[in-house]
Amino acid sequence: MTLSRRGLLAAGGAVGALAATATGAGTAAASGHGAGRGPGTPGVRTGFARLAADGYRTLSGEKVGVVTNPTGVTDDVRHIVDVMHADRRVDVTAVFGPEHGFRGTAQAGGSEGRYDDPATGLPVYDTYLKSGQELADVFTASRVDTVVFDIQDAGARFYTYIWTLYDCMEAAALAGKRFVVLDRPNPVTGRAALGPVLDPAFGTFVGRREIAQAHGMTVAELARLFNGEFLAARPADLDVVTMSGWRRSDFFDATGLPWVPPSPNMPTPDTALVYSGTCLFEGTNLSEGRGTTRPFELLGAEGIDHRWAAAVNALDLPGVAFREAYFAPVFSKFEGKTVGGVQLHVHDRAAFDPVRTGIALLVTAKRTWSGFAWRADDWIDKLTGSTRVRTMIDAGADTDEVVGAWAADLAAFRRVRREYLLYR
Repeated sequence: MTLSRRGLLAAGGAVGALAATATGAGTAAASGHGAGRGPGTPGVRTGFARLAADGYRTLSGEKVGVVTNPTGVTDDVRHIVDVMHADRRVDVTAVFGPEHGFRGTAQAGGSEGRYDDPATGLPVYDTYLKSGQELADVFTASRVDTVVFDIQDAGARFYTYIWTLYDCMEAAALAGKRFVVLDRPNPVTGRAALGPVLDPAFGTFVGRREIAQAHGMTVAELARLFNGEFLAARPADLDVVTMSGWRRSDFFDATGLPWVPPSPNMPTPDTALVYSGTCLFEGTNLSEGRGTTRPFELLGAEGIDHRWAAAVNALDLPGVAFREAYFAPVFSKFEGKTVGGVQLHVHDRAAFDPVRTGIALLVTAKRTWSGFAWRADDWIDKLTGSTRVRTMIDAGADTDEVVGAWAADLAAFRRVRREYLLYR
């Protein structure tokens, strides 16, 4: 991955007064779930809040289509589409729904299809699993001038909304549409990129391009990186509206913003905190906690007992402890059956490394439970971005060896990533 002057200009040239860099970096958040800025500290203003406060000037005179889902809300939890539709200063003429849909009625792997929104009467177009010219044709058919993106991310490469962003940027360029990203916080901070970098040979909708497993960026920063590094041959006509008041060390509870689950199995910011590591269990025959009230915090399978919790606790991983746990998922793997496993309890968020923790859990699960198996479709390779994690664990590698194997690739990504950061 190389950084060209043309790429940097393509990524950053459209950033105007509204996209001015926000406040500088502060100190890392303290440990514990209630840690943050302290009483009386001003909250974060999202990209949408700043756009609206400016009277939507950057969208003046244009027909606007909005790519969003239930997370596209104001501070008082009104949906931005409802707010914009009622405001004469902006002309919203279409909505584009991703996975789970615009109003969020679909489960994982589903969408709402094409319909007219009952609340606003606006046409809603389905973007899920569409890309390239097919998606460009949707934008063309909508007759919008500008496509606006506003979706809350979870901070992990395999959380598909960032690839909806990528696909929509590529399609907007093909269709000759302007593209505006309204920024929102990375809920697990923007301090660092962590984990393996995707090998492009393993590109799928859970990882299109070469970024780290926990990217440590906001969606506006990712849009700039996508434009400069991966879409440079045909970049989107990109503009971003940054937040104000957000620091890279901020966890979501420090922002003062309401949390709306970005998808049915991302119910809380605590879920997002562990997700970039424990989602790897989707690639195994263990439950990743879907069908429970603590998805991605509860992991287990039939036949697992206290030995797994003991083995992973013996590693003394920073910031986290593991409780022997038993649960019965109401859907997904082991539906209706009682399984044994662990629950993650993060006690120091600043010290916690979710990706390293996820690898440690895989290594110890395989060593302590004879029933451990990878999914037959090698889904783990798509989640980690190569065969390396799977083959190293199968060969008996320990956590340090697996994590060390991606160090050079991660260092290279971190160097490129720095050029596109908007908040210091």
